[in-house]
Amino acid sequence: MAQLPDGRALPGKLFIVEGIDGSGKSTQLDLLSKWLIGQGYCVAFSEWNSSPLVKATTKKGKKKLMLTPTSFSLIHAADLADRMERQILPALKAGAIVLADRYVFTAFGRDVARAVSPSWVRKVYGFAVAPTVSFYFRVPLEESLKRILGGRPQLKYYEAGMDVGLSDDPYESFALFQGRILEEYDAMVDEFGLTVIDATLPLVEQQEIVRKIIAPLLRGALRAEPSAWREVLAAESVYGRYLDDVLPARSTP
Repeated sequence: MAQLPDGRALPGKLFIVEGIDGSGKSTQLDLLSKWLIGQGYCVAFSEWNSSPLVKATTKKGKKKLMLTPTSFSLIHAADLADRMERQILPALKAGAIVLADRYVFTAFGRDVARAVSPSWVRKVYGFAVAPTVSFYFRVPLEESLKRILGGRPQLKYYEAGMDVGLSDDPYESFALFQGRILEEYDAMVDEFGLTVIDATLPLVEQQEIVRKIIAPLLRGALRAEPSAWREVLAAESVYGRYLDDVLPARSTP
């Protein structure tokens, strides 16, 4: 179950995915979402750094290279706090399933890699709901870099960790920065009980493992109203947002 910071349980389920860039976590979360929807569950989705409240500020800060490690941390905390109040908590209180692409552990990894105090950043995010399951898609640094840098993309300043001063070369800086984040993730496995998934396994095998882990935890989660159309389409593995065009509106609390 998901829990408030004071230990009170929430009726909904919060499943989150974490991992360094190139781990494939977003793909796995998308597959999980479509499967859950096909099973008739009410699913909400929340993504890191997506709150409209801080979007303009973040964009301006990045463009003008104004963000310090501390200000970067606080902006992302404000982003999560806004999404927590507007998206995550209402869905969990209604009994729905919430899927989050990155959560507090992204901050714990990236911010500490930028030399922010580990204890400080953990206190900043003390408002966050404790997830039902926190998946960590672990991938070797070399494999991650191959996936991300294979096409020699143009890396953004903060994405490459250039603000940390590890290297003047953006590609080398990115590799060093991701290495630091990977070390933090590995250290958090025992601290927070992260559920590790081998992200080098075939996609289908990873997804099977994820579904097997969460299946026993779905009891009591909010479901959509039964629909003959939904059952037929789900049987044919037709999942996703296009169901909304042909199916009745989902039940609300």
